[in-house]
Amino acid sequence: MGEFIFTEKKGFVGTITVNRPEVRNALNKEAWQELHEAFIALDKDDEIRVIILTGAGDKAFIAGADLNALKTRSSVETFNGVNQHIVTAIESVSKPTIAMINGFCLGGGLEVAMACDIRIASEEAKFGQTELNVGILPGCGGTQRLARLVGVGKAKELVFTGKIIFAEEAEKIGLVNCVAPISDLEAKTLEIARAIAAKSPIIMKIAKLVINRGIESDLLSGLQAELLAQSLAFSTEDHLEGINAFLEKREPKFKGK
Repeated sequence: MGEFIFTEKKGFVGTITVNRPEVRNALNKEAWQELHEAFIALDKDDEIRVIILTGAGDKAFIAGADLNALKTRSSVETFNGVNQHIVTAIESVSKPTIAMINGFCLGGGLEVAMACDIRIASEEAKFGQTELNVGILPGCGGTQRLARLVGVGKAKELVFTGKIIFAEEAEKIGLVNCVAPISDLEAKTLEIARAIAAKSPIIMKIAKLVINRGIESDLLSGLQAELLAQSLAFSTEDHLEGINAFLEKREPKFKGK
């Protein structure tokens, strides 16, 4: 546990919480680094099969980067892209990740959420790629991942205007997977997390890898990667366990082998 980020493990699910509610969980330099370390640690933890990210309190998921820290950042430091590399590392962890969005999800916070595999939002959540409002650009993938999620036209509208949208619209445009009342948000997120955790962890890693790499390539290359991945899946013990469990009408006991 760090000063700004804490981690909790329950069964196969690990939860990372950004704990700066006094500044709506905005990320300063130390919080960025702790966030990175928390994801890497849970990805290496063999007991964990799904990672949830959320923010402390009920006001914000992550309301962006700490603007006080940005006032003194140099162009050279910015070009080094440390925070962008952290977001890419979050996207690249081998295990499924879920952003449980319980409030403001703005700027760098939205960029972190988009690096997660699935996004579940409360009805009160608000979203925005708001950097242009303060004279800067999205620098942690917002100009790239947003367009891939919602389409180029909508992404340009959100980035160019810097406007904030509500959860209902975010779901409509495909920015979030589903919306739940704030009272049900954790239960809904855990329901999805546990459904994922019940699957074979090794097959899950393969599936995530193939989807992530395939979407960046042409269709035929992606299909070839899928066949190679399926061939690998057939070499695992878990594929036999899954088939046998189905035929024997019982729940499978996947071991990740």
